[in-house]
Amino acid sequence: MLLYPAIKDLLNQVPSRYMLVNMVANRARKLSSEAENSGEPLEEKAVSLAIHEVANGTLRVEDMEQEQEQEQNQDQDQAEA
Repeated sequence: MLLYPAIKDLLNQVPSRYMLVNMVANRARKLSSEAENSGEPLEEKAVSLAIHEVANGTLRVEDMEQEQEQEQNQDQDQAEA
């Protein structure tokens, strides 16, 4: 079974396998929850969609880092309140 996109192609977009797995998992969770909230089913599995976003360059390391920082700031604000 061949994987598309290939891991080596994905690693051209992301510096490490660990970061790739984290990015894809976080994005897949977000896609799943958005689909569940809207009531619309996904055409493909959330992980497949997230992998294609990495391969196409629409999901980047910088974007994920900014999103994680925003989530941490929101968590800190809620903890302080």
